Amino acid sequence: MPLLLDERRPITAGDCPVAFKGSIYMRAAVLHTPGDIRLEDVAKPVTGPGEVLLRVAAVGVCGSDLPRMLIKGAHKMPIICGHEFSGHIEEIGAGVSGFAKGDLVTVPPMLPCGTCDQCATGNFSRCRDYDYFGSRRDGAYAEWVCAPVENLLKAPEGCDPRAAAMVDPASIALHAIWKAGGVRMGDRGAVIGCGPIGLFAIQWMLLMGAREVVAIDVSEDKLELARQAGATHTLLSGADLPKTLLSDVIVEAAGHPSSINAAVKLAAPGGHVVFIGIPVGEVPLSNAAFQHFLRQEVSLHGSWNSFGAPYPGAQWTVTLDKLASGALKWEFMITHELGLEELPGIFERLRTDRGFFFSKIMFRP
Repeated sequence: MPLLLDERRPITAGDCPVAFKGSIYMRAAVLHTPGDIRLEDVAKPVTGPGEVLLRVAAVGVCGSDLPRMLIKGAHKMPIICGHEFSGHIEEIGAGVSGFAKGDLVTVPPMLPCGTCDQCATGNFSRCRDYDYFGSRRDGAYAEWVCAPVENLLKAPEGCDPRAAAMVDPASIALHAIWKAGGVRMGDRGAVIGCGPIGLFAIQWMLLMGAREVVAIDVSEDKLELARQAGATHTLLSGADLPKTLLSDVIVEAAGHPSSINAAVKLAAPGGHVVFIGIPVGEVPLSNAAFQHFLRQEVSLHGSWNSFGAPYPGAQWTVTLDKLASGALKWEFMITHELGLEELPGIFERLRTDRGFFFSKIMFRP
């Protein structure tokens, strides 16, 4: 674990009057309680054995950050959130090999225990005793963060740091499609919920050979992004679903009861539906949806996180290569690119302005 001068107490000049202007403090957005996010000077983490110190290059806002930082809180607080990130190696701890100062890396945010029954079978996404950047340990809404060498993936030469920071949502989409058995050449795919994960799911389906991809969302603005991702058909949520658009593989990435029911009814005979979206309340399945699932022999799949064996799995290595090469498009998703000092204000706007349109918000600390 990174060493801190104090648990989460802001540093003052009195703590270190000589070195305060040097390298022992950093700026970070600290979550104290839900909705109470403060930009503070805190202790810069100290690199331990088996770790590297990263200068954060880019960090994106995940949809899970919204309830975590504004409603429910994290597993422990105060904490620095932020788990979709890339960084340049600035310091290398004892025992670390294979990396050099200046390397750009992306960081899978889960630290699996490696000893539970799920880890023993390579199912790291289902680890029973994991640590996690940004919710259980300090994350990357900061200038620096320490990471264990096991969690580093070196980006290909020339990779944009913002692309490297988007491996997490893109790999979540890939993991989900693989959970559903993949997309075969000539299949029709569908995606409900066109946030960044859904936009990557559209692209993965096309890369795998889908002849068509249907995209559904409540927002016309997000449907426009879906068209940029390559969707061949776009529908507003609640619209009648033509039977001509029944799909072989459906990714549900919204988590709303209505979209979950719609995903089931959108499946072609023998189709597969995989659920990524996290619902807030109860999810009743209508009789019509259940009858369709039953009679059309539809397979329903859950998907959690994005990891495989050996950790972090091909989900991450394949995704990083596709982002770096340009096979996966990502720049069109970034609607806001901001400095870290703007983080508290943007989260306040996310809390209060329900009409605020965004897709991927990216900070460059």
